[in-house]
Amino acid sequence: MERRTRVRDIAAETGVSIATVSRVLNDHVNVAPRTRELVLQAVERHRRDDTPPGAVHVRCPYLLTDYFGLIVSSIAETLRLHGMRMTLDAGEASQRDDALTTLPDQPGTGSAILILPPEDGDQLIALSRTGFPFVVVDPRTPPPPDVAAVSAAHFSGARAMAAHLVELGHRHIGMIAGPEEWLASDARAAGHHAALAAVGVLPDPHRTRHVEPTTNAGRQAGGELLDAPSPPTAIVCFNDKLAVGALQAARERGLRVPEDVSIAGFDDIDLSRATTPTLTTIRQPLAEMGRIAVTQLMRVLDGHRPEALHLELSTTLIPRNSTGPAKT
Repeated sequence: MERRTRVRDIAAETGVSIATVSRVLNDHVNVAPRTRELVLQAVERHRRDDTPPGAVHVRCPYLLTDYFGLIVSSIAETLRLHGMRMTLDAGEASQRDDALTTLPDQPGTGSAILILPPEDGDQLIALSRTGFPFVVVDPRTPPPPDVAAVSAAHFSGARAMAAHLVELGHRHIGMIAGPEEWLASDARAAGHHAALAAVGVLPDPHRTRHVEPTTNAGRQAGGELLDAPSPPTAIVCFNDKLAVGALQAARERGLRVPEDVSIAGFDDIDLSRATTPTLTTIRQPLAEMGRIAVTQLMRVLDGHRPEALHLELSTTLIPRNSTGPAKT
C-alpha cells in the first residue's frame, strides 16, 4: 500500500536526510526552525497532490481516560503530520467479538493501530495472515513474533520502584497488581520480585492483590492489606488510580503517608501530581508510544519489515512525597 507522504520522497525533495524528515514528522525538538518549515511545506504539497489512502483505524476498546486519551491524542496528531486520515473506535462497546475479523473489510480502512487489544494472540495472527497492516500498542498478551508492537519497559520500571523502596528500608511491601495474565502485570510483578530478591526477600502471596485498575479497587485492596495482622510498610500499585485508592484506604484508617506507610503508583498521569501527598510513580512515555506506533505503521505501509518488531520504551522513576523511610 502507498503512503500519502513518503519520508524518502520528502527527503529527496528538500535535500535533508531521511532521519531529519522523521524527526520533523515525529515533532522532535532538535530540528532547526528553517529545516522544520521546509519539510512541513513539502509535506503539505504532497498532501494536496496525493490521492488519500485508506484511513488508519485506531481501536481503543476502553474509556478514553487520561491514560488512553494521551496515547490516542498522540496517534491522531502524528498521523496528521504524516497526512493520514484516522477513524476512531473507542469505548467498551468496541470490545465486540468480530472487531478484528471484520476490520480488513471495512470500507475506506487501509490499516490499523490496536491499543491494548483484548483478543488473544491467535486472533492477532489470523489478522496478520490476511495481509492487513497493523501495529499493537501496549499488548495485553505476548504479541505474535511477526506483529509490530510498542509498549513501555514494564519490568525495569517496576524493578526501579521496588529498588527505590528497598533503599528507603522497606522489606514488607504489598503489591496491588492489575488483572492476572496481562503482559504488563506479569512483567511488572517480575521486576518487583527481582528487586526484592536482590536483598533476599521472597515474594509473599498474602501481600499481593490482583484487581481491575480502578480507584475503588485500589481502595478495597489497600484496605485489605492495611487491615492484615502484619501490614506492609509500603504498597506498590500497578497504576496511579490504584494508588489513589490505596491513599484513601490509608486515610480512612488514620494512617499518615509516608510516615506510617509509603504508597507508590505507575504511569505518571496528571492525577499523580494532584494527590496529597503527591504520588511517587513510574513515568510511562505514553505520548511517545503513540508516535512510535505511527512510525512503525508507516514503515509497514512502505513495504518494510521492521527489524525490531517489539519495541519497549524506557520508563522513569519519579520520586515524590508519598514514599519515605520505613517506619521502625
